[in-house]
Amino acid sequence: MEPIDEGRFEELVAEALDMIPEALAEQFDNVAIVVEDANPDDPELLGLYEGVPLTERDDYGGVLPDRISIYRLPLCALVDDEDALVEEIQITVVHELAHHMGLDEEQLHALGWG
Repeated sequence: MEPIDEGRFEELVAEALDMIPEALAEQFDNVAIVVEDANPDDPELLGLYEGVPLTERDDYGGVLPDRISIYRLPLCALVDDEDALVEEIQITVVHELAHHMGLDEEQLHALGWG
């Protein structure tokens, strides 16, 4: 589908975050979620987690937040309509938050999120 505007895309990402159960959302610590057009190194990438997973934080203080980027253009290019876009955004958000929680690609694939 044609890319939707940045404001609408950000709304869809916010809605995906709102769908995460509160008990789970409370576990996320020191992570910023941002929307970008595309990853300059890999323009087909849908999302990217950068940081120290919760499972690897021993002496963790005074550091910048982890960062999850959700990429608008490749997500829009992947789907045919906004309903499918909503679903792909939700999958991408959960996938990247799972990395923040310490799950790797193999574990995500085993759970059906890869």
